[in-house]
Amino acid sequence: MSAITITSFSADDLVRHLPELGALLHACVHDGASVGFVMPYGVADSEAFWRGKVLPSLRAGGLMLFVAREGDAIAGTVQLDYDTMPNQRHRAEVRKLLVHPAFRRRGIARALMTELERHARHLRRSLLTLDTRTGDHAEPLYATLGYQTAGVIPGYAQAPHDEGRLDATTVMYKAL
Repeated sequence: MSAITITSFSADDLVRHLPELGALLHACVHDGASVGFVMPYGVADSEAFWRGKVLPSLRAGGLMLFVAREGDAIAGTVQLDYDTMPNQRHRAEVRKLLVHPAFRRRGIARALMTELERHARHLRRSLLTLDTRTGDHAEPLYATLGYQTAGVIPGYAQAPHDEGRLDATTVMYKAL
């Protein structure tokens, strides 16, 4: 097992590593992650997300993408969305914390969040927000990192593997 390294990916990096990023998202969704997608969900859908949603924001300069790697393998990612309105320049949003199922329980999510928060401070962001499926494994992780629960919204999103079930989301924040 190699050491985990975390880097910030540029738009060019994303393009170069699109197949690995697509495979990461695909694996997480198939493992039950509630990150906006439902079954059936293919690798092409994953790559389309990175190309269509993440790449334009990276190019425009309103988003940072942090990538955790073990050797050459991409183990996880998280996004810092700081493309905010003029009255919200003090805040940013945490998006899509993903850790490949094969790399979980190694502190990767915590390391990604620590790096994201470091960069948010550098950007003079004093408030971070996020949402997570209520009761998910990420919710207690965020709490241990100092995120507070603002509230719970019932019936927020369709469950990835059960089209008849709507899951609640917990909205959280952290003052930096």
